[in-house]
Amino acid sequence: MPETVEIFEMGPRDGLQNEKRLIPAAEKIALVDLLSQAGFRRIEVTSFVSPKWVPQMGDAAEVMAGIARKPGVSYAVLTPNMKGFEAAKSARASEVAIFASASEGFSKANLNATIAESLERFAPVAEAARADGIPVRGYVSVVTDCPFDGPTPPSNAARVAAALRDMGCYEVSLGDTIGRGRPETIDAMLAAVLDELPPERLAGHYHDTAGRALENIDASLARGLRVFDAAVGGLGGCPYAPGARGNVATEAVAAHLAAAGYATGLDMDVIERAAAMARAMREGENV
Repeated sequence: MPETVEIFEMGPRDGLQNEKRLIPAAEKIALVDLLSQAGFRRIEVTSFVSPKWVPQMGDAAEVMAGIARKPGVSYAVLTPNMKGFEAAKSARASEVAIFASASEGFSKANLNATIAESLERFAPVAEAARADGIPVRGYVSVVTDCPFDGPTPPSNAARVAAALRDMGCYEVSLGDTIGRGRPETIDAMLAAVLDELPPERLAGHYHDTAGRALENIDASLARGLRVFDAAVGGLGGCPYAPGARGNVATEAVAAHLAAAGYATGLDMDVIERAAAMARAMREGENV
């Protein structure tokens, strides 16, 4: 039996959050419903953030209310504060996610807070989720390179990952947010993080800005990671990472893993249809 590697689908949230065209909720719901048929165990649907900051996610409650939930699929949402968490709970999110940065410059730009302040801000969310029995996933941004501070020391990534673990995150996703990571810098970062968390508690979230995401996944597989974040159609970037475009495409990761002998449990026909739908949503920007 081939070993299984899980792809955590990010397209509806991380993939669409920066699109200039306000995509109708019905289109987002259709994308999530199609992805639910593809074999994913986890799909990140939306983000309960202030529409002032991320207008694209202003319809989060409507999208969550409209999706057809498939048994066995976890529908995740990003919750930056208690207001977001309460909204996510009302929307019956299966799990929530909190996020912190491995660099002070990115933390200031993205969250308007130091790393320590941002972790303090998320602590009540993690606590409330634990009290309600809602799983919490943690994200660490700019784990190898920061657009403001330059290369990120591996010890920074390890320290923030450990803080998220201590808050009760069941898994920590390590983000090469601006896509500048290389296999050797990913390996050095993982060496430090693995001193704090075992590989089964970690995921790789590698943007393909420089075309190295698949190599970085290979470096992570060699270190024992078996979960990777990706977005159908290669959608998205980060609004606070100047010039950074592109989550790695789910279809590319799935094909790469299959070629390496891993099983993903995904239906490639459905994935290709979802990728085409996602790309059409993005191209609709110019309609």
